Amino acid sequence: MSEQQSEQPLRNSRNIKLTLAYDGTRYHGFQRQQNALAIQEIVETRLAFLFGHPLKIAGAGRTDTGVHAYGQVISFTTTGSIPVGNIPRAARGLLPDDIVVLQAEEVDAGFHARFSAQSKIYEYRIHQSPVADPFLRNYSWHIGQTLDSEQMHIAVQAIVGTHDFSAFRASGSAPVNPVRTILAASCTQSGTQIQFSFWGTGFLYHMVRNLVGTLVNVGRGKLTVEQFSAVLQSCDRHQAGATAPPQGLYLKEVHY
Repeated sequence: MSEQQSEQPLRNSRNIKLTLAYDGTRYHGFQRQQNALAIQEIVETRLAFLFGHPLKIAGAGRTDTGVHAYGQVISFTTTGSIPVGNIPRAARGLLPDDIVVLQAEEVDAGFHARFSAQSKIYEYRIHQSPVADPFLRNYSWHIGQTLDSEQMHIAVQAIVGTHDFSAFRASGSAPVNPVRTILAASCTQSGTQIQFSFWGTGFLYHMVRNLVGTLVNVGRGKLTVEQFSAVLQSCDRHQAGATAPPQGLYLKEVHY
């Protein structure tokens, strides 16, 4: 039985969609874990007081340890009667300061935060400077040398479209179809800040971080634009770069 099929609606229930923003620094990712603190556990436990019964939430993306979100979407069924307009304000008194409910909506019974998603946008941030900024250490990847952001932007255009992303999947990850569609990708720079954006219909585990780790090799002059494209076409993880650290990654938006 699938996750979607196993979640039967409660009698006289409403289906609620919440948009969350969170700082993932002190959490072991989004998904509930047995021996570590995760976003899902905090949200389910604290919001149960608001809705008057235990909650089982579904998330649009299972962000990893240290990864942040501006627009994580969750959904759950509830028999609680609190008006959706009151949920963000009421949740502020229950959730820790690093997790915020931005928006609440009542949606139809068929909506599911994960399975109904059509596309997602992830961002990745790099701080390039000879000296690290201690206030950015949890929110970007510090690189001490100057990167060529223009070459990285040209290189990343190779992933736009439908491709086999085996070269950028996590080593030893579960065997799933590696074909994904990227709708748009970019690399921009403002001062010492470099930002990648990836908009796609789906992503493999660690795919964005592995892409960034390889694109940084382009920025360093270790790979040419053509060689980056060849890595994609090789479908060989060993030809790609190292996995970029988690703290620079943000789930920005989920589109339905």
